Amino acid sequence: MFAAEPSRLPRLERYLSAPRHNPTALRLILASQLRQMRLAAAISPITASDTLRCSDSKISRLERGQVQLKERDVVDLLHLYGAGAEERQEFLALVRQSNESGWWHSFEDVLPKWFDKFIGLQEAASVIRSYEVLLVPGLLQTPEYARAVGEGSDLVRDKEMASRRAELRLARQELLDYPDPPELWVVLEEAVLHRQVAPPGVMEAQMRYLAQMARRPRIRVQVIPFDAGACVTGGFPLTHLRFDPPELPEIVYLEHVDDAVYLDKREDAAQYRSILDRLLNAAECPESSAQRILAAAERYA
Repeated sequence: MFAAEPSRLPRLERYLSAPRHNPTALRLILASQLRQMRLAAAISPITASDTLRCSDSKISRLERGQVQLKERDVVDLLHLYGAGAEERQEFLALVRQSNESGWWHSFEDVLPKWFDKFIGLQEAASVIRSYEVLLVPGLLQTPEYARAVGEGSDLVRDKEMASRRAELRLARQELLDYPDPPELWVVLEEAVLHRQVAPPGVMEAQMRYLAQMARRPRIRVQVIPFDAGACVTGGFPLTHLRFDPPELPEIVYLEHVDDAVYLDKREDAAQYRSILDRLLNAAECPESSAQRILAAAERYA
């Protein structure tokens, strides 16, 4: 209960006071709190599912924040878990906020449905670890590089659409300037530095910007050189997200050409953490990586 456990409020306040409204973060936290309340009340998922007249798999999805929280369902669960009237009222007010649109919905005209969830999760994360094979990560792209990537995509023929997607990519970068930004840890294949997706001047500026961002306290960029040996991932990009509070499930994001996979099971997260650890072992240290990035910038100059 909020009144009985005030230590939860500061964690929740971090998201309520965020510079931009993020319903995904609220839904994750509220879903986690519903699970904690069920466990505290010693109620099984089957009993909870009987109350909602649904499958126990729906309770699992609900408690992992995979589905929208419906007020009627939450009311029934809070009553089952013994929540008081004041707590139910406060909880439901937060549920309504979690069902509002996020800032990124102003880009619905160019936002793939499968990518919508990732933006919210990335905004909510306290630690973002990613591995890229061919492109500079979206969070570290310059406007010109982002437009070149969009215009060069076989999936985006319309230049106006490419420009809008570049705007969305740049809007996502604002989270790096939040008062309490996430920790960003990026591992790049050296091919990212040499794949010329834009004119030389744009590439040079992108490399220098990448090196500049890597000097920020909460950003680390490491490069895996060509001679590092065999690829340990099969050559696919991946992103691992960790959240605060820590009881929220870690999430692995795997993006394909026109779809994406979200993995939130503990064993999946452990597997991909291990993959990222091996990639880090193959990468050069941040200082040597910065030198390699600046050397690439000089080649484009």
